[in-house]
Amino acid sequence: MRGASRLLAAIAFLTRIPVGGSYEIAGGAALFPLIGAALGAAVGGTAYGLARIMPSLAAAGIALALGALLTGALHLDGLADSADALGASSREGALAIMRDHAIGTYGAAALVLDLVVKAAALAALAGRSRVVLEALAAGALSRATPVVLGFALPSMRADGAGAVFRVGRVDAGVAVVLAAALAVPADLLLIAVAAAVALVLGAWFRRWLGGRTGDTLGAAVELAETAVLVAAAALA
Repeated sequence: MRGASRLLAAIAFLTRIPVGGSYEIAGGAALFPLIGAALGAAVGGTAYGLARIMPSLAAAGIALALGALLTGALHLDGLADSADALGASSREGALAIMRDHAIGTYGAAALVLDLVVKAAALAALAGRSRVVLEALAAGALSRATPVVLGFALPSMRADGAGAVFRVGRVDAGVAVVLAAALAVPADLLLIAVAAAVALVLGAWFRRWLGGRTGDTLGAAVELAETAVLVAAAALA
């Protein structure tokens, strides 16, 4: 797949921006961090701009709403489904719950807690122009997470996004290098935070389910992004 097609594939999968055509989900995996960086910069820039005319928490909330609009709340949906599956008593039960689009108590609680923590972290950063770099880093690093997990873990389904998201060693390596390069201007420690989140989640998914699903990959993006923003706020 050529570079332009890879970029369009990444945009088509990670956003709701219409690009036309049909693309393989994994075709743009190596460029996921680049799209994540653009999304993060849009969120950070919005938070910074609005914080100059309104309370920072309100600015952060609106910025996150923009992010959800651009992505179609794709990763939030994965987080909610994965959280609901925690209530299952077996692996098969967990996989069945993830297929159910209804949101249960665990899922709702996970969404609320994630967005509250993320909004608080973004609000703490919104008064400084560096928030654009920090949100960009969070977006890039978090979108590298599913690429790494897609390479490292087997799919637990024969169909669905998780099954067709087959990532090769080269694409995974490119995604990691690209994400790290994009995050360096913000803070090197943010890279370590994202790596730790990917490592912990990868080990947990393997123990819990034996591998990955599309929902767990989405949850990984959301949790990694929130963790990086919290770390940035702590370092500010």
